[in-house]
Amino acid sequence: MLPHLDDLSALVKAVAREDLLPRFAGTERQFKADGSVVTEADFAVQKRLAARLRELYPEFELLGEEMDAQRQQDLLAQSNRGLWCLDPLDGTSNFAAGLPFFGISLALLIERKPALGVIYDPIRDECFTAQRGRGAWLNGVELRVRPTDLALRHSLAVVDFKRLGPLAPKLAARPPYSSQRNLGSVALEWCWLAAGRFQVYLHGKQKLWDYAAGALILAEAGGHAETLQGEPIFSPELQPRSVVAAGDARLFADWKVWLTEHSSDTNSP
Repeated sequence: MLPHLDDLSALVKAVAREDLLPRFAGTERQFKADGSVVTEADFAVQKRLAARLRELYPEFELLGEEMDAQRQQDLLAQSNRGLWCLDPLDGTSNFAAGLPFFGISLALLIERKPALGVIYDPIRDECFTAQRGRGAWLNGVELRVRPTDLALRHSLAVVDFKRLGPLAPKLAARPPYSSQRNLGSVALEWCWLAAGRFQVYLHGKQKLWDYAAGALILAEAGGHAETLQGEPIFSPELQPRSVVAAGDARLFADWKVWLTEHSSDTNSP
């Protein structure tokens, strides 16, 4: 039997309240070997959640972002029996800078696919959840993507230019959308797309813990996502994945057409 989403939500909220928020904008940033930012809060949240999940659900191992890559790979190799996938602080750069847009992302992989997802935004007290085949919710209220009559040229896009290679200047020079943002928390970007707060999405490189819960939430809300190569988003591996997504099916098709026409020399993963 799967853990109950209400129980997982309560656990994630408690850890955010006790281990994350007290450190907001008051912790020093460090840099990993790949140049990404990490803080004391990342480690504190991962340690606390790992311990509590082990107590409550000893049958499942945990793969966390702040973990040795070899250990992550070993866990994925044996993930058929169930595996937590945790980003303890998604949006670390925002968190360290005092920008109020970050969250905790937790997914449970069963048979190497996301079965449950919880993403919590402690600043807005918004908890997004999903269960495969059952739906998605925002603070317990069903979350469904609403169809839109907006054309692509009138849509609001969230685009991370940094990881798009040759496609980035094409988007900057002649954007096919009306306006663009980059919010700095991948997990919450998935959720905000599902909630209809923007219409189209593009990201060049997301790791497993970035998208495992968010992609499930969007899919269960009725949204659409693929890689730039037209492959399914989820893959139980450490290799980063690109993301093309939209809530509305028609906008998704138009977005893919534009990107396909302009991506012939782009080699994003």
